[in-house]
Amino acid sequence: MANFLNHFFATCPRGLEAILVDELKQSGARDIKATDGGASFSGELSVCYHANLHSRVATRILMQVGRGQYLKEDDIYQGALKINWPNWFDVKHSMMVKVTAVRSPLKSLEFITLRVKDAICDKFRQAVGSRPNIDTREPAVRVHVYLTSDNYQLYVDTSGNPLYQRGNRKNSIEAPLRENLAAGILKLTGWQPGQALLDPMCGSGTFLLEAVMIALNIAPGLNRNFGFEKLKNFESDTFRKIRNAAAKAAKPVSFQSIYGSDMDLRAVRVTKQNLEMAGWLDAVQLTHWEFTQVVPPADSGVLVANPPYGVRIGEDETLAALYPEMAAALKQKFSGWNTYFLTNDLRLPKLMRLSPSKKTPLYNGPLECRLFEIKMVAGSNRK
Repeated sequence: MANFLNHFFATCPRGLEAILVDELKQSGARDIKATDGGASFSGELSVCYHANLHSRVATRILMQVGRGQYLKEDDIYQGALKINWPNWFDVKHSMMVKVTAVRSPLKSLEFITLRVKDAICDKFRQAVGSRPNIDTREPAVRVHVYLTSDNYQLYVDTSGNPLYQRGNRKNSIEAPLRENLAAGILKLTGWQPGQALLDPMCGSGTFLLEAVMIALNIAPGLNRNFGFEKLKNFESDTFRKIRNAAAKAAKPVSFQSIYGSDMDLRAVRVTKQNLEMAGWLDAVQLTHWEFTQVVPPADSGVLVANPPYGVRIGEDETLAALYPEMAAALKQKFSGWNTYFLTNDLRLPKLMRLSPSKKTPLYNGPLECRLFEIKMVAGSNRK
């Protein structure tokens, strides 16, 4: 098995594909091809383990177990039946099947889900006389089916729970940012450890937690389990070495010029609890301030914020009044800083009367957003 190349597909939030490709290269992946919302690659199992442990922006890493062409539903059933599933996982493990399709002519994805599930169970019955249980909430093994107009691909999920579930954010206030999107945004800002980083609307502290992990070189998957540990080809010694090396590379906790504040005292408390539980409170300085009161902690740095979205009725007007106040605070106090705002409110730069130097389209779950880069030029606010 040692030198056998497997084929994989890593998914990520749309807009972060270039960062994902860089991370996969660092994990030793080969034949990397980016596509919308992810990248395919090949490599040994060690590459898959390393990427699961170290990727900050991937959502899942899937291992291809079969592929073929189809015209009708039964072609996919037959294709799934050909795979020796008992070679991949034990009958005692619960499982689920998820189907994703792009331009597939088939009418019902639910029916395809059912047919692939039947094929896997039929294969187990032929081989071992019993079938695995189905568990759609917490399955031990996840099988993914990806359909194009005439091709199917079958994958086993090597990640398990999505990779943005780091196990660090125990508490959150409503609508928190996904961790892998926050990590990707930090990369897009060009922020480097040692440089001042400020989140003046810190919410549950997602940007701060991700920044601490980057600054202290902590692998994002260090405190969690993975789907590949349940697969029959799991190389426990290989993974132990990769995990031990990652644990050894982490730096001791010390102050990292990372600052957070929020006008909502509850948000500051939740952020503090999350940092405390992770053991990283000493790396960050927290304050209870609203945006206009925030004092820049350094002469220059990166300000990153995910302002509230006007989802509820009446909030649009409140936000329209807030943006000019934010802009005034930035102009008065933050010359020399690069500021970044993730929002689905495309009025933000206009209402702030500040012109963005970059507008990066990103998706926060299903919400299409923009990451606006606004450079506060020293001595003027012209962009």
